[in-house]
Amino acid sequence: MQVLHEVGACSRPDHGSVVTIGAYDGVHLGHQAVIGAVRGRAAAGGMDSAVVTFDRHPASVVRPESAPRLLTDLEQKLELLSQTGLDRCLVVAFVEARSKEPAEEFVQEVLVDCLAARVVIVGEDFHFGHQRRGNVELLRSMGAELGFEVEGLPLVDASGAPAGDEEDKASSTAIRHALVAGDLDRANHLLGRPHEVRGLVAHGDARGRELGFPTANVSVPGDILLPADGIYAGWYERPDGEIHATAISLGRRPTFYEEAHASLLEAHLLDFTGDLYDEPARVRFLARLRGEVKFEGIDALVEQIARDCEDARAILR
Repeated sequence: MQVLHEVGACSRPDHGSVVTIGAYDGVHLGHQAVIGAVRGRAAAGGMDSAVVTFDRHPASVVRPESAPRLLTDLEQKLELLSQTGLDRCLVVAFVEARSKEPAEEFVQEVLVDCLAARVVIVGEDFHFGHQRRGNVELLRSMGAELGFEVEGLPLVDASGAPAGDEEDKASSTAIRHALVAGDLDRANHLLGRPHEVRGLVAHGDARGRELGFPTANVSVPGDILLPADGIYAGWYERPDGEIHATAISLGRRPTFYEEAHASLLEAHLLDFTGDLYDEPARVRFLARLRGEVKFEGIDALVEQIARDCEDARAILR
């Protein structure tokens, strides 16, 4: 997949392209259904398949006070998009000036001048441009003048079929709600893979090592969504691609602290010894084992950690 970071860097395809547009946070099963439709139309018409996405969530610029935390950072989003078989991806820098751009200018500059769109495929509830004035109806009106057709697709469920109701929709919002509620099974089902977060291994207070269960304290950027506090089974990937079965503790460690300002992600790599400090880490949440608990003493905590590690080992085996 060719990745373009500047609208002016486009090499306008002579045979045109089939394009979809969106934040594509998570590149979940709903997104994949749209991309599948894009690729199908492109192959049938001898055109390029393309996605237009943004270097940050538009809400972080338009309404930063209520912008959602992200399911994927830009690096992971591009990795996931590249796995779909798209020909190209245009990453638009969503700065304040872009947020105030009329929808009509975006269509002309990005869809027509840059990508030579012949077909535009988006969700039927798609909105874009200044004050979200652009929609499927506007796209169809402009397409009739500028030479492209528009398909507005209904939102789908995890199977790719039209969603029967709000509960069935495979959407970034639904996945965020599931993660916050601790429903990891539903979140992973809609994603089509385990939820993954990335960060650097930071130096902590070495409490896990003192308890006999050393952990990698993974510092995840604040704009990335973590699941609900609790204990999880998952996978830990090192920079060289080495993957380890892992028991994950995510929470505020109430046994040791009355109050903590933020949740801490601690990954205990099963059957591993070594130094992970300052390494980039990828942590995938496969199954939720239990919620976070305050223990009366260290012995009870250590006994439970041992049980958690065995439960994680059994799930991941």
